[in-house]
Amino acid sequence: MPREYICHTAEEMSALAAEMAAGLTASSVIALDGPLGAGKTQFVKGLAQGLGCSDTPTSPTFSIAHEYDDGRLTLFHFDFYRMKDVAEITTCGFDDCIGNGVVAVEWASRFPEAFPPDTIRINITIEDNDQRHVSCH
Repeated sequence: MPREYICHTAEEMSALAAEMAAGLTASSVIALDGPLGAGKTQFVKGLAQGLGCSDTPTSPTFSIAHEYDDGRLTLFHFDFYRMKDVAEITTCGFDDCIGNGVVAVEWASRFPEAFPPDTIRINITIEDNDQRHVSCH
């Protein structure tokens, strides 16, 4: 069942993701989409916090992936923005991470075929007054 949320601040976005992290398992995959500046990385920061990771995630735009392994579950943070084709997903280790921790992917809509059927899809849009509309399905 789709869920809809409105976040007024970056802190609210992080809190929403931290709350969601409580129900995640080592096979959870989260596909994040939204325009530049929507809050995708902020959402991942909240996931890391909710999983008990000590490091604060940063955008993996240039490195493609970051791993945070000191929480309740390992968090694998990917960014597909700079990838040119689906073959690059295999070479960056994406498939190897599925089932070994929580996998969160920014710009997931670039390669929707790469995701398992039970992927949690998060779409973030920027609304009036800089509010964020978060749709989870």
